[in-house]
Amino acid sequence: MRRVLIQGIGAVSPAGWGIAALRGAGSGERPLASQELSRPGWDRALRVRRVPQPNPRPGCLGDARLRRAPSIAQFVVASAIEALGDDREEVIAGRLRLGVVICTMCGCVTYSRRFYDEVLHQPTLASPMLFPETVFNAPGSHLAALLRSTGPNYTLVGDQGSFGVGLATAADWLCQEQVDGCLVVGAEELDWTMADAMRLFSERVVLSEGAGALYLRLDRSGCGGTSLTAVTSPQLYRRGVSREECIGRMRAELPAMAKGELLCDGLREAPRVDGAELRVWRDWTGARWSPRRHLGEGFVASAAWQSVLAVDAVSLGLHEAATVSLVGCNEQATGVRIQRL
Repeated sequence: MRRVLIQGIGAVSPAGWGIAALRGAGSGERPLASQELSRPGWDRALRVRRVPQPNPRPGCLGDARLRRAPSIAQFVVASAIEALGDDREEVIAGRLRLGVVICTMCGCVTYSRRFYDEVLHQPTLASPMLFPETVFNAPGSHLAALLRSTGPNYTLVGDQGSFGVGLATAADWLCQEQVDGCLVVGAEELDWTMADAMRLFSERVVLSEGAGALYLRLDRSGCGGTSLTAVTSPQLYRRGVSREECIGRMRAELPAMAKGELLCDGLREAPRVDGAELRVWRDWTGARWSPRRHLGEGFVASAAWQSVLAVDAVSLGLHEAATVSLVGCNEQATGVRIQRL
């Protein structure tokens, strides 16, 4: 693979808007405070970690296109524009061919729930204005329209491991010179239907929302930088192959790690759901961050936060390299290697 640089990162999380807020919370020791989310028909509320209201509000959210857009679209746009940095103007001017890969598991669930709720209660009054915002590729279309981008724009629907597939897709586009730069964004938004579903699997896991973005470019100057040096093939969960075996195969595909390097894993302080990943990485004694313990389980957004924090740590010189363990909840496990070259 030709050298693929990670030129920019961006984030929206329960810690706040921007990479600085994520940096302060993702590698910390104490979980962020949770909030209560009411569930219809129940007296007991669900525990979640929401994205706070932005202060100040990012200028991009003032666009008329985002006025009625779901939260996930706002998270995608804000994190992507932060990651793009100065290249945003190059894309808008048509001087830079931009690719976009949005990765999500639940998508625009809030508007979907609202729309089908209206259909069930009074079909003749169900708002057709809500429907376009229920489809999975709505956030990607909003982002492309705001940036006036006409390059390839994919939405990958899958579990946490799909973020690794998104990075591999972006690297492939760059190496084949289909695009000059590529944004890979993982994002989710909260709804009581998601939090209630998560409760059925583990009452200890606190659901969260937000987005994380990586902006990739080819290293044409040869000067190097923070690079995406490896993405494993997706190890798919299937009958006859345990989840632990899939995670082990993912680890075996990654380059060997030195003791001073960083492991950014997906542990959540829930032993029953974390067991397989814990066992595969049990011999790792070096630096280790588990962002989901502090930020909550944001599905693909969590996978993006893991990756963003790993890139940030390498870029700041805290570690020479970092490995990101992206263990999906129901589909696949992928691994990512980030290194300063």
